[in-house]
Amino acid sequence: MQFMENITLNKTGIRFKELNHDHLIMGIKLICMFLFLYTAHAKIVDHDRFLKGLSKVHIINGFAVYLSWFVPASEIFTFVLLLFPRTVSWGFITFLTLMFSFTGYIISAMIFEKKLPCHCGGVIEKLSWTQHLWFNLFFMGLAGFALWLMSSKNENQILTK
Repeated sequence: MQFMENITLNKTGIRFKELNHDHLIMGIKLICMFLFLYTAHAKIVDHDRFLKGLSKVHIINGFAVYLSWFVPASEIFTFVLLLFPRTVSWGFITFLTLMFSFTGYIISAMIFEKKLPCHCGGVIEKLSWTQHLWFNLFFMGLAGFALWLMSSKNENQILTK
């Protein structure tokens, strides 16, 4: 029950004690870092397959070569931003931006493509497109929650000074 002792409810909503803020942010950060490092690795290791998959999608096939390198590079860049304390906020913002883009791609592919090839890398390719959409929304929610925790923590630090 120690978890419940660290949460208080007041007029402005639920508040987590600072230690829990840090643990939650760190946990979410590690999960997001692992996701992007894992998928970037899969896309680089099997680059030809990733490129062929992108080339089959009509809405992006003209940019497939560029995207085949830009996507994993962006995922690694986001990993690096999340790695350093000074850039964690930018890392979460970049993570959200990429996930928003990937989700938009999924939705547009579901609407406009007859055949839906997945080329995300690793076990994530085993998800259906609907499951993939929910997967992305879940991770976007996690990253958004981490940003909210970081901003509420900063607000509390300003108020207590």
